[in-house]
Amino acid sequence: MKNPLVFISGFAAALAIVGCSETAVEPEEVAVPLSPPTYSAAAFYNSVSVGIAGDHAWSADDSKLLIQSDVTGIFNAYALDVETSGLTPLTQSTDQTMRVSSWFPEDGRAIVVADQGGNELTHVYVREIDGTLTDLTPGEGHRAIYGGFLDDGSGFYVGSNERDPQFFDLYAYDAKDYARELIFENKGGFSIAGGTDGLLALIKGNSSADSDVFLVDLKDPDAEPTLITPHEGNITHGVYGFTRDGKQLIYGTNEHGEFRQAWSYDHETGERAPYIAADWDVVFLSFSRSGRYRVVGTNEDARTRVAITDLETGAPLTLPELPDGAVGQVRFSRDETRMAFMLFSDTSTPDIYHVDLAAGTVKRHTETLNTAIEEDRLVASEVVRYPSYDGLEIPSILYRPKDASAENPVPALVYVHGGPGGQSRTGYDPRVQHLVNHGYAILMANNRGSSGYGKTFYHMDDRKHGDVDLKDIVEGKGYLAGLDWVDADRIGIIGGSYGGYMVGAALAFEPGVFDVGINIFGVMNWVRTLSNIPPWWGANKDVLYDEMGDPATDAERHRAISPLFHAQNIKVPFLVVQGANDPRVLQVESDEIVAAVRANDVPVDYVLFDDEGHGFSKRVNRITASEAYVNFLDEHL
Repeated sequence: MKNPLVFISGFAAALAIVGCSETAVEPEEVAVPLSPPTYSAAAFYNSVSVGIAGDHAWSADDSKLLIQSDVTGIFNAYALDVETSGLTPLTQSTDQTMRVSSWFPEDGRAIVVADQGGNELTHVYVREIDGTLTDLTPGEGHRAIYGGFLDDGSGFYVGSNERDPQFFDLYAYDAKDYARELIFENKGGFSIAGGTDGLLALIKGNSSADSDVFLVDLKDPDAEPTLITPHEGNITHGVYGFTRDGKQLIYGTNEHGEFRQAWSYDHETGERAPYIAADWDVVFLSFSRSGRYRVVGTNEDARTRVAITDLETGAPLTLPELPDGAVGQVRFSRDETRMAFMLFSDTSTPDIYHVDLAAGTVKRHTETLNTAIEEDRLVASEVVRYPSYDGLEIPSILYRPKDASAENPVPALVYVHGGPGGQSRTGYDPRVQHLVNHGYAILMANNRGSSGYGKTFYHMDDRKHGDVDLKDIVEGKGYLAGLDWVDADRIGIIGGSYGGYMVGAALAFEPGVFDVGINIFGVMNWVRTLSNIPPWWGANKDVLYDEMGDPATDAERHRAISPLFHAQNIKVPFLVVQGANDPRVLQVESDEIVAAVRANDVPVDYVLFDDEGHGFSKRVNRITASEAYVNFLDEHL
């Protein structure tokens, strides 16, 4: 493979040789537009990915941040010194992805979580001060999740489905000796959503369009969960968390409009009141440790907007001038004089900063974009909309290669997100940037059924999957074909998980529309997949069945929309990528569709990772997958 950093096109090389000649034409007399340099997948993925712990991100003395980084090629836990920006590794795994959760409030211990090769059976560990790891949830076949420290730091919560694989019970662990006590036995099919000392918030899904919030008093062993969101009709509810004084629960509801608002509930008086309303979904809300600062995030047309308010003054917090990008993962120091955050943009990997609130100064701690990549060679996204078959506008994210023009039309891909209720959003994506950098336009279509555009839009595809949503994707191809800088004869489709299903559906049910397809661990047989839901989805399985259909009664329809049973229609080149440990979309899904399409005597490539699950966590595998996408497209599109 040519080195993308030193390779010069033949024409440019000829000009360089001529330039050495005595008869060379002066450069200003030759106006030749050169294509931007192309970078390998390794160049994009040799950038570093980082993230900040969600709970107690600042150490006990406010000198360090608990972060995760894949600087070694796999995620591990690190302590980031806020004065020097130096990193001290806390875990040094070479095979299992380690994610950070929290420092201990009073010392240098940390809580991390890890599964086994992507099987999603996470365990919760304490990284001791001497560097050893203590598994707080030993055993096999169960999944555990970290739930946060008690307000006084004396202990913390862990959820585990070891008693019943379908439901998570809640345990309180002692911060000193890790002795644990079962404090909530989940017999009602609830999802644990948040807590404060003595109170636990729960969510119960009734259908895909209807859910409720309950509160349970943990101090009363005989207390039953109390419904706090009585309503009529289909209304969904969620939980943001408790105010720092513990008096109010802040919950989400779409009862009062298309979008999710934040409301408060006083658990002593039972009073409810509107808290935060916006023209878009309120997606998160949190408070600093003392409660002085409130952080609110809204999903505004596939971009996250963050508003930080000083509740003592009621005024928005003004930050120093920052580079272009969106602020996220806001974490206040224990003394609340400093604020750490990450900055997100389309053309660079997210980086960690912190602001000294008194001095008004900002410090950048990481520069994660590979220095071999020139950021101005990457492409910023554009939010666009196109009409579908029935006139409904489909919001989408469009990427246009640097050298695309009417004189130089480029091949393109419709990119379909997972879910089915996911959303393609703006922001840096190395997979997308690698494809665009190699000359492929990308339209990330948010077909009906996507989240972020109101409850009506979200439910338009319920039990109509592989039909109305697929028509939206087909119209996305038509939108691309109508752009004068896109080659209408070279348009493919790519997607992962539910998006991978849409790839198979497009090729099987709309043959002739797309020229190639890339299926990344997509469902090919809904009958099997919906009958093999991972047990820890127990509390949400009924919700999924409400949207997709129950395999006990809808198996005929599931078979009708499954690409596997219509694979004879797939007549274009096909690439399939799969993780062997995927508990959601089993490897057999990909094995079978590969064999079926190969029987059609069309080119089929298959990339299988033995050490990955539903998503690829190891850098070497992400590189292999992304190179496979480009190599496949270069050959067939």
